Formats: sequence, structure tokens, C-alpha cells
Amino acid sequence: MSTAFIFPGQGSQAVGMGKSLAEAFGAARAVFQEVDEALGQNLSRLMWQGPEDELTLTANAQPALMAVSLAAMRVLETEFGVKPASASCAAGHSLGEYSALAAMGAFTISDAARLLRRRGEAMQRAVPVGEGAMASLIGKVDVALAEEIAAEGAKVAVCVVANDNNVGNVVISGAKAGVDAAIAAAKTKGARAILLNVSAPFHSPLMAPAADEMAEALAQAVIAPPAAPVFANVTAAPTQVPADIRRLLVEQVTGRVRWRESVTAMHTAGVARFVEIGAGKVLTGMVKRIAPEAEALALNEPADLEAFAKTVA
Repeated sequence: MSTAFIFPGQGSQAVGMGKSLAEAFGAARAVFQEVDEALGQNLSRLMWQGPEDELTLTANAQPALMAVSLAAMRVLETEFGVKPASASCAAGHSLGEYSALAAMGAFTISDAARLLRRRGEAMQRAVPVGEGAMASLIGKVDVALAEEIAAEGAKVAVCVVANDNNVGNVVISGAKAGVDAAIAAAKTKGARAILLNVSAPFHSPLMAPAADEMAEALAQAVIAPPAAPVFANVTAAPTQVPADIRRLLVEQVTGRVRWRESVTAMHTAGVARFVEIGAGKVLTGMVKRIAPEAEALALNEPADLEAFAKTVA
């Protein structure tokens, strides 16, 4: 069975994530220690003890989520013999693209942690708190309708489609005035809009200063060809070329997360099983809505990893 490993993005964090892996496996503890040392911070203690509001800060949540995903991958490989290359491809949602690349060996774990810390800080600096906003459009909303709604908002201020997650879950992002206008327009078009509790307008043109920062950071980063193709958020297409990966990660800061298209492309290419590795089950739910005939499962706890490993030839 052709398998894709997929990696969650921001919003999947929760106090306690990864703790059971650390308690059960030395390999997982080693990953958390490596991330802590790379950042010069006891991030693992924050992950396991909170406080939640500090963990949720973008600069903490991004490397923390990557750490849980990579700890699970390290356990799969060292304890159960499941190699990263046993997947036919990989993908991650927003910051999860860094997790996917690190899992496939394109980045070291330490480098991924430092890049995500820089990314989180840069995104937070790009727009003063309160000046940007994001909203989720739910109901019978596809990307075409979301683009119409965003266009209405853009008549007032910056407003774009940021995340095409699945039909019925499309996120818009931009200046608060633009997003507010789009929310009003959504009601006239039969869609529900929910303002999201986020600290910045991610994946919008307002993130251009953060993209510039990441271009500088990624220019210094060592990127190896990943062991399996990684589907990029901004193209919904696979790549294994380091120069392309570097460019696409910069574009990702301001670009749309084309998750629905990515899952569809992987499924069309023959992926029959999507395995979400890390915290939560958000992507698993999305996959079930995008490709209901595919198998989708999430690996969060030690028992999940053991059960999955038994299914891998």
C-alpha cells in the first residue's frame, strides 16, 4: 500500500503533547533534548507543563510541533524499523512542511528547530498585533466561493485565501478591515465565517517582511535532497531539489497553503494511506473529507506507533 507521511501545523499544539513518547522511548527523549539544546530553551518542559498561552505563542508552537513529529519519526525508525523512505511521499501543513522535510532528511532536527523559531518570530514581527486577522469560512464553501468572498474584503483592505484545507474549511487572511468586510460578505453568499484566535495574518501578502527574513535564514541553511518527494504547500507538487525547496519555503510565508490540492495530488499519484505523525488529528480529519476512499490515521501515542509498524512490510 502506497503511504504518505503528513505532518500537522499550528493549531494542533496542546499541553502534554509528546510526553508519553518521551516517557516510553529514549529515542524520543533524545529528539526533545536536541531541540532544547538547539534553541537554548527548555521547550520540552513548556510542552509538557505549560502554561498553554506560552506554548501557543507562534515562536514556541512551531518548533514544539516539529519536535513531537520528529520524535515520533525517530521512534518509528529506531524502535520499529520503519524508515522515512518507506513512505512514497510526504507533506506538511504550513510549519509542518519543515517537519516533513526534516523527517525525510532534508534538514537536521536542530536546523529545523532554529529555522522554525526564526520563522515564528519573523511572522509575529511582520504585523502589529490587532492589525491583521484570519477567518475560517465553513459550510458549503469551496475555494472558488472563498476567493469571491476574499475579493469583497480586498475592496476595503488586504484579504486573500490563505488555507485551502478542504471543501467546507477555507481560511482567509489579511488586514483586519479587509477580513471584517469579507466576513460581512460571506453572510450574503450563504457562508458562515468564524474569526480565528491568531496573532497575525499568516499566509497573506502582509507577511512579506517575514518572507524576507526567511529568505535570509534559508540562504544560510544546509538542505539535502529528501529521501522521498515532499509536496510543497504553495505548488501542491512534489520536489526533491534543494534549491527549489529553499525558494518554495520562502514563498510559503506569504503564499496559500494548498492542502486540499496536495492531498488530491498525492491520492491521484497512488497514495492509499495517509499517516499523520505528531500532535493531534486535524489533518486526518481533512484527508477523510478530501479523499474518503483513502485510509487516514494519526500516530500520537506509543501504542499508535507500535500498531502502525506492524502494518509496514
